[in-house]
Amino acid sequence: MRNIIVGTAGHIDHGKTALVKALTGTDADRLAEEKRRGITIDLGFAHLAVAPDLRLGFIDVPGHERFVRNMLAGAAGIDLALFVIAASEGVRPQTREHFEICRLLGVQAGVIALTKADLADEEMLDRVNREVSELAAGSFLESAPRVAVSAATGAGIDELRAVLEAAARRVREKEASGWFRLPIDRAFTMKGFGTVVTGTLIAGTLERNRDVELYPTGHRLRVRGLQVYGEDAARARAGERTAVNLSGIEAAEVSRGMVLSEAGHFGAVKAFDARLELLASAKPLKHRSPVHLHAGTAEIEAEVRFLDPRARDARAKLEPGASAWVRIALREPALLLPGDRFIIRMFSPVVTIGGGVVCDISGHRYRRGEDAAARLAALTPEALVLEAPFGVRRDQLIAWTGIADTPLSERIATAGPWLIAAARLTEFRRQMTAACEAFHRRHSLLAGMQKQDLKSAVMPEAAPELFEHALLGANELLQEGEVVRLRSHQVVLRQEEEQTRGAIEAAFARAGLAAPAVADVLQACGVEMARARTILDMLLRERRLVRVSADLILHASAVAQLRTMLVAKKGARFTVPQFKEWTGISRRYAIPLLEFLDRERVTRREGDLRLIL
Repeated sequence: MRNIIVGTAGHIDHGKTALVKALTGTDADRLAEEKRRGITIDLGFAHLAVAPDLRLGFIDVPGHERFVRNMLAGAAGIDLALFVIAASEGVRPQTREHFEICRLLGVQAGVIALTKADLADEEMLDRVNREVSELAAGSFLESAPRVAVSAATGAGIDELRAVLEAAARRVREKEASGWFRLPIDRAFTMKGFGTVVTGTLIAGTLERNRDVELYPTGHRLRVRGLQVYGEDAARARAGERTAVNLSGIEAAEVSRGMVLSEAGHFGAVKAFDARLELLASAKPLKHRSPVHLHAGTAEIEAEVRFLDPRARDARAKLEPGASAWVRIALREPALLLPGDRFIIRMFSPVVTIGGGVVCDISGHRYRRGEDAAARLAALTPEALVLEAPFGVRRDQLIAWTGIADTPLSERIATAGPWLIAAARLTEFRRQMTAACEAFHRRHSLLAGMQKQDLKSAVMPEAAPELFEHALLGANELLQEGEVVRLRSHQVVLRQEEEQTRGAIEAAFARAGLAAPAVADVLQACGVEMARARTILDMLLRERRLVRVSADLILHASAVAQLRTMLVAKKGARFTVPQFKEWTGISRRYAIPLLEFLDRERVTRREGDLRLIL
């Protein structure tokens, strides 16, 4: 079944609610105050199956200027506007405001109902039709069908149903594949069920028993039950009015403006880039102007910041009827995705002044001189990857775009969960090779660079897994533990350095377990201290020498002899004095050596004793 959301629009007391009742049999005014005052205050809902394969969901909105904020909460989800104009009054202020709101929200189709036709003569009806033609010229309503109706007498109601059916069949349904989103317009507690939220499912499909997330709070919840148009359902599809019974949260924790969506896929944002259109009826807009922003069912205080540096001048303004690329900063976070439409209203007086479409939520930092307009006009998911200096995780790209399976060209390389420009990855590998070449020239006696130093030099802000992927594909480099070198690099010692190497090793070999002071050995070897330390490090890497502690180095043969002696005493327990007696060393050497043996799992400390393992 096709599901199309029809939203009413029009001035107060032009008969929107009466018309919905005449069409569907449902009184959309559900509040006692609405009944008492005779006006619509909040959103009302009804539905009508006009054919076995087509259902219309009606959202009845208030027409009073004081309740435009409520109207906006319902207008965001509509597919087809039922524009209501009283034939006895014609176009009025909220007629125009609702018209501009529908246009700015990207509504593509509509039907015009000239209500209270029984109260208008032919002359008045002709005048109103001329006003409507003037209002709708060049807009989505220009060729919209018009039907003169009377909810009081029933005249024209059947014709209007037929016209709505025909128009609805031409409207494109909401996308039921992909990620689901449900902007919440009501939250309440139902006895015996608990927390229930309602809204129009604007995308995707929602099933019973599914894990979901409430944005922007981040609450992870479970769907206990679903209703579609008041009937229990196993699933709800995009375009359907949906009630969701949630477990894991109290109704008081949920409010209009929040969004129910996929768990873990998105992130609420506090700023986004957009194309903003200022209405011709608005006053000029300055850089950093405060506004009320309406998106989905949410209303958030925000600030409009022009992205063009020239527009940030104190004297510069966005003129009525003009448009600009802007960054809108939100006082509170909200779940928004590229393609979402929004409306902005002034703080005082609170009137609609413009609207636009979200283009980018990535929080891109513009460089001095960067053309924001050119970037945003050409922005695609692939472009987001190409501009990221250290790549983008696939799940982050989904969060930025709302697209589950982004088609990417050969210009994008995949590195596990990461996406990065293939050319950028190639350049990183070239830079890694160049860095190692430079290191070998400066430190010819060292095996290679520490891997962390290489990352800091070439890919400082990259994720470790992306760096590892890049390094693995650098064919001229070889990893040996935490050291990276050119495959062609070999440490070649000059004769003097070979002699120094032998002298250092011999000094430690002669000392046995009573290791000499490292500084004394290096000073006695006859070369400058820096080269002597490099040769010492080489012997440690080759495991000819063993570092027992920061200040204690032993020859590998002495450690091997000690291990052999202890193996012969396996299972025995001993004290520090006994160990000193066995080895002939002082306490100065005994304690760090025993701690080394503990780390090597040769011994295990048990109070004042040690066990030979």
